[in-house]
Amino acid sequence: MMKLRSTLISLLAVLALFAAACGDDDNDTATEAESTSASQSTSAPTDDADHDHKADEDHDHESEDAMADDDAAPARPERIVSIDPSGTEIIYAIGAGDRVVAVDDYSYFPEGTPVTDLSGWQPNLEAILAFEPDLVVMGSNSDIEASLEAAGVAVALSNAPMSFDDVYSQIEIVGAATGNIGEAAELVLEMQTEIDELTANAPDGSGLSYFHELDNTLYSVTSSTFIGAVYALFGLENAADPADADGAAFGYPQLSDEYIVDADPDIIFLADTICCGQSAETVAERAGWDQLSAVQNGTVIELNDDIVSRWGPRLVDFIEAIALAIESATVPA
Repeated sequence: MMKLRSTLISLLAVLALFAAACGDDDNDTATEAESTSASQSTSAPTDDADHDHKADEDHDHESEDAMADDDAAPARPERIVSIDPSGTEIIYAIGAGDRVVAVDDYSYFPEGTPVTDLSGWQPNLEAILAFEPDLVVMGSNSDIEASLEAAGVAVALSNAPMSFDDVYSQIEIVGAATGNIGEAAELVLEMQTEIDELTANAPDGSGLSYFHELDNTLYSVTSSTFIGAVYALFGLENAADPADADGAAFGYPQLSDEYIVDADPDIIFLADTICCGQSAETVAERAGWDQLSAVQNGTVIELNDDIVSRWGPRLVDFIEAIALAIESATVPA
């Protein structure tokens, strides 16, 4: 838990949007006090009365500094707007959902979120400000960020992660921005515990290959992406890696029917069941795919697009689906 708190403090020190709430001000004050004390200790000796008087003055100054820091601390946001679906799920998971006044058109989980026509892809400043927020959770957009901050609105960023540490750090950042630091730390610990249990109890996936389908035009992901890192927890071999060996597709190559048939992955994960209506049945109907090991062995796994594409608390559900798929693939026929 202390490690989580330490990570959070470091992040707040880096991100200017949380500077007012950052503990570095207290550290700076302490450093100045130590420097002053050291300087006084090398000057001419003073009598005990003078020493006590100076100690009292130092205590008074420290008390004033602490009060000043308290005054500078931002109030807990009461009107939150989220235009990032992952950020929205995190807000609700840490118990700040009752202060959300508007979310973007894709933030429809959990049930009951105040969905609007706000866009996270093309955010509109005037539309966001119309909800009079004091905190906006969003993906990086320097122009909108600057304009919101100029209008006195705090901004917390929720960007696509590259690692599990990124996921946990973003949860902590949203927790700090909403005033739910403890709840965010608890969520991170809960996720870490559940993920550790799932990976420890799952069969060894080494030697098994997989194909992750992003859409029905056969875009996929390689091991260099965060989704690829999730599969790597189980030692699975990514069939798409050779298609982007030079990184030219930035980890998202588009494959072909011939490529997939030739690769013959042991498990096929469909992350396009909602967007594109794909299923084990539609996959089996594709030219040549009926001969694939995954089709014949019943290891075409239908995933929820939203769960796979978001990195909030439902990341655990994605990992559980992989563990169950590996178990199916390793059960003797």
